[in-house]
Amino acid sequence: MKKILFASTALVATAGVAAADVTFGGYGRFGLRYAEQPAGSTASDTFLESRFRLNIDGTAETDGGVQFSARVRMQADDNGALNTAGTAGLNGARFTTQYEGFRVDVGNIAGVIDNLPNYYGFEPGLSAFTGQYTGVDYAFDAYSSTGAGVNGVFAQYAFGDFAVSASFSPEETGAGEQYGISAQYSGANWAVALGYSENDPIGAGADSSDMLVLTASATFGAFTGVIFVGDESSDLDPTGANFDTFYGLSVNYEVGAATDVMFSYGDGSATNDTQSFGLGVVQDLGGGVSLRGGIGQNDTAGVDQMVGDLGVQFNF
Repeated sequence: MKKILFASTALVATAGVAAADVTFGGYGRFGLRYAEQPAGSTASDTFLESRFRLNIDGTAETDGGVQFSARVRMQADDNGALNTAGTAGLNGARFTTQYEGFRVDVGNIAGVIDNLPNYYGFEPGLSAFTGQYTGVDYAFDAYSSTGAGVNGVFAQYAFGDFAVSASFSPEETGAGEQYGISAQYSGANWAVALGYSENDPIGAGADSSDMLVLTASATFGAFTGVIFVGDESSDLDPTGANFDTFYGLSVNYEVGAATDVMFSYGDGSATNDTQSFGLGVVQDLGGGVSLRGGIGQNDTAGVDQMVGDLGVQFNF
């Protein structure tokens, strides 16, 4: 779905320095969410779902055409079945340098897997309560909306319809250094991408883990489909109880100019992988406002959970 993120621009300049742009944009959403609780739980099955997200982006460009930018995000989410409202705070900053087809991100980065085209596919529901990736257990570097995030580097070079990427984050407290590479190609109505990431704790006897994932998408008229498959392994999981092959798919069908229907399915061959499926609808109301909802089920180690939501999202 297309997102309208631009709202306003403030010009910031000093004598002898080129003008820079500061933009604000994001979205708000609110509604009801249902998550079936296990027997004996005192938590509520139904609760208010909400999120406020504001992106603050600053950009500047040299006379030679090199663009520099930075982003911080303010986000407030509800606290789920606790039925309390979360507070907003700024996350860690991400800094970007771009020139023609070359881009480098530093700071609170998204690694190669988090940046991989079609990794997330189509996520049904107001809150994206499920997706094709539910069989994945590997913890890759991802952009953090509410915390400091990793302090790493992501680089990408794009030429024509082809792009290659690499990312690296150094050893952190409680986690190892992580690096990854990816490649992607986009045709007129199809795309394919392949990414690899590895986490290597430093020290004698440390256990490493890795992940390889392939995504492919194609569009035929009003129909767009995504196929998702990969493999993950860990020295801590030699039996494959948690790390093994994963797979999924998601589709989106434009019923009309203002209505989209989407479906996703995710699973994995490891014993504890989550199998999930969901169906969602998005109705565009105009002006950046949409009505969204969905229903689905998650199954982890034989325990089923019905999930669903319904509400409104407005972009600004």
